[in-house]
Amino acid sequence: MNQLPNFPPFVQALEKRDPELYEAVTKVIEVAMKPGALDEKTKVFICLALDAYIGSERGVMALAKRARELGATEEELKEVLRIPYYVSGSRPLISANNAFAEQD
Repeated sequence: MNQLPNFPPFVQALEKRDPELYEAVTKVIEVAMKPGALDEKTKVFICLALDAYIGSERGVMALAKRARELGATEEELKEVLRIPYYVSGSRPLISANNAFAEQD
């Protein structure tokens, strides 16, 4: 069974500052990231796409590294990182369609 990687630095910082919140946050991370219907690599891919979407450069670097440790190929990483562009790139197109009257 794979062990969970270390918690991100921003979570680790909570341990001394707010131990109660730290316990709650780490429990959620453990529940979300433990192997289940999705394997760990797939979950890391999802986190990678989400961090790319929100612009978390450090998160993207750390998650890409973790994905590689789990056996991800460069081709898999490229495919995963196309998804946030597709989602964010589509939003303006979808909104822009509202500028035109619906045609029956």
